[in-house]
Amino acid sequence: MSLSILRRPAAESPLPQQLRRMDEERMRRYRENLDFYEGRHWPGRSRRGERRLTFNYGKAFADKVTSYLLEGASVQLEARDGDTAAGRDRIRRAERALREVEAANMLAQLDFETELDCAVLGDACYRVTWDSAVGEVRVTAPDVQGIYAWRVPDDPARLVAVASQYVLPERPGPDGKPLAVTEHWTAAAFDLWHGDERVEHRANPYGVIPFVLFPNLREPKQAWGTSDLPPLVESNRELNRAFSQLSQVLELSGNPIAVIEGVTGAAEIAVEPGAVWEVPERARAYVLDLLQGGGLALHREYIDLVYRTLHDLGESPRTAFGHNPQGLSGVALNTELDPLAKKVARKRLIRSAVYERRAALILRLLAQYTGLDVEGLRPVMQWGPVLPADRSRDVADTRSLVEAGVLSRRTAALQLGADDPEAEWARVREERAAPGGE
Repeated sequence: MSLSILRRPAAESPLPQQLRRMDEERMRRYRENLDFYEGRHWPGRSRRGERRLTFNYGKAFADKVTSYLLEGASVQLEARDGDTAAGRDRIRRAERALREVEAANMLAQLDFETELDCAVLGDACYRVTWDSAVGEVRVTAPDVQGIYAWRVPDDPARLVAVASQYVLPERPGPDGKPLAVTEHWTAAAFDLWHGDERVEHRANPYGVIPFVLFPNLREPKQAWGTSDLPPLVESNRELNRAFSQLSQVLELSGNPIAVIEGVTGAAEIAVEPGAVWEVPERARAYVLDLLQGGGLALHREYIDLVYRTLHDLGESPRTAFGHNPQGLSGVALNTELDPLAKKVARKRLIRSAVYERRAALILRLLAQYTGLDVEGLRPVMQWGPVLPADRSRDVADTRSLVEAGVLSRRTAALQLGADDPEAEWARVREERAAPGGE
């Protein structure tokens, strides 16, 4: 596969005009994926009398995998001198500031929406900037359909420049349409365009490109990612077709067709219980049974085969949707859900770097604008278990490791899902020191 690199074109025309002609294939792919997610599965217009049922399994699969992906996600901080009192204090203050930014920007909700968008489109991004009006870090997720990137040719993970386009509905442009805004960022400079006119050019106040671009799943040597939906398209469309066909068969069977052979005309033929038909000699009359010979069973068996293909390609067994007729639990249940766990693990390999990079940008701005001491601090992404776990067994095992000196209390708290282990341990000590405490 060839490396897809978006290079900045020559400067013979304004940047916004150049962007309109760039990356057309990627934008077309985004539109197709979004259409399928929103339930537009049938190609072309329907024929007269044609029944088109739509069961949007593509949306259900994307939503399901995204829910598993973010289970127990949190960013913790480590420091080179984290085993000293001063180091622990710096970690605690920085983590508290990080949690305040997460709460102010409602990152739990933003992350789910962004991850869902990423699963559908195939790519997503975050933007981390300083809002001088309110004096806080702002984390947003621009629409990747308006994002263009220039990369180091032999390292697509390294950004050289990023352009972000969006419209301001409340502000009309020269042509009367909503004003189109284009931002162009490099590590050294920032340019702002209104329509095709550049209205601002200045030094980048952050010293870094404040965007984190990332793929949903990465194909080798490709700069942009792939969506969860393409493997499901054919199976989902065939399922819609099979259900639509079966629905028509069942409707016709409930309103049977009267067949009269050997006559030249018929009138007032009633198909109802107790109806009597008078037909000429050697003529034959009967009700057409579309389900005779096991026809219904064939339809059901075929639909089950399509179901199996859909779940196999989506790497989401039916057990993930609550279908567990065998009552599987423990190791057997984990084995059944292993394909889903592997898919989530592939995504988490990418997301760990994404959320650590975003946290590093947040800490950088907090240090720059509030004086927060972040020297030597390193964000580390923590994830919760994908598959159902025995909570009491996990707690017992972790406690044994702490008592044996294999794990620290802080690491144990992280593994058990504490967002702020230092603050939690401080509350434990406070309770023990209080009258009546242990």
